[in-house]
Amino acid sequence: MKILYYDCFCGISGDMNLGALIDLGVDRTYLLDKLSLLNLNEKYEIVFKSETKNGIAGTSIDIRFAEDQKNFAGLESDFRTFSDIKKIIEESALTAGIKNRSIRMFELLAEAESKVHGISKEQVHFHEVGALDSILDIVGAAVCLDYLQVDRIMSSSVELGGGFVRCAHGLLPVPAPAVAELLKGFPIKKGRVGFETTTPTGAAILVANVQEFADCLEFIIEKIGYGLGKRDSGIPNVLRVYLGTVQQKEQPDPLIIQEDQCIIETNLDDMNPELYEIVEERLFRAGALDVFKTPIIMKKGRPAIKLSILTTPEKAFILEKVIFTETSAIGLRKHTVEKRMLPRRTTVINTKYGQVSVKYSFYQGKIIKGKAEYEDCKRLAKENNITLAKVYREVNSQINDLLPED
Repeated sequence: MKILYYDCFCGISGDMNLGALIDLGVDRTYLLDKLSLLNLNEKYEIVFKSETKNGIAGTSIDIRFAEDQKNFAGLESDFRTFSDIKKIIEESALTAGIKNRSIRMFELLAEAESKVHGISKEQVHFHEVGALDSILDIVGAAVCLDYLQVDRIMSSSVELGGGFVRCAHGLLPVPAPAVAELLKGFPIKKGRVGFETTTPTGAAILVANVQEFADCLEFIIEKIGYGLGKRDSGIPNVLRVYLGTVQQKEQPDPLIIQEDQCIIETNLDDMNPELYEIVEERLFRAGALDVFKTPIIMKKGRPAIKLSILTTPEKAFILEKVIFTETSAIGLRKHTVEKRMLPRRTTVINTKYGQVSVKYSFYQGKIIKGKAEYEDCKRLAKENNITLAKVYREVNSQINDLLPED
């Protein structure tokens, strides 16, 4: 299974995410071509730089736009609502998958902002996240993830930083309220540095796309990408992403029948073997699910038989009575076992010799084996004056037609 793993030891922002995914191997031209399909009126340029941060080489992203658009997020007339952004994305020539992923990220942001400010989602005015660079960050994230085509997206716990951050609403504590709202229910860390390390855009990217948060994960690394942030601090202001593979573990079949049963056993070295047949008949009538005998050697070299009975806990007492009254046993052992059984279905099939009951067993919803009823086959062999083996060959040919090929 191919996975993308976000290592958010210093948080995540929209530009760090783009830088990391480009550094991982997403084609730059592919990203730029897809973003051009948004048909935005604003003029912009995305600059990719190969730089180092605390000695780590990676990619930084710088989104530049015309001088008269630099204060896009600070002018009330330039605020965009969720509906405005959704319309831009829907009217683009992007694929349906990229559109849906992009809209989902913005929708999560709108829901978080609406809860923080106590207004409806439609009334939310995006500030920083409504700016041109954040639209490009979020749609760019959707483009890159679509390009990678991984089976699963995972993340470490998320570092949020500390201190205060200045935004359109003034000075706010880290994490910003929208970030805290977005990451409710997800593992976080806080305070490793004194600035904001996870932005609302970065949080929305994770929450909309990550399917599992786990700090401990075993996988085979194929590629590593580093997205560089703008800050300098005691720890690298870097987002690291891994592209790797995880060996898929075999999952148990949920249809397998599981029951708690018990086994009753006793060792018999002084009993006439002719009595075993009638004892077994009475054990089955009393509720035994299975009865079997195992040759054993007891002390002083005495040959003996270990009599084993499988039953349900409810029938154990009745079977104990049969053992004590019908055999030479003066003691027994009993222990609980876990029994797992394949689902099965009995069907009557028509053969050229007559009808035979066949028990089919299933694993993960598919027939994997079939077994003809012995008594039916024996009856047909007598009725047709043929060998039992011939009846089995006829029945098994029909059973095999239903079984999967190896």
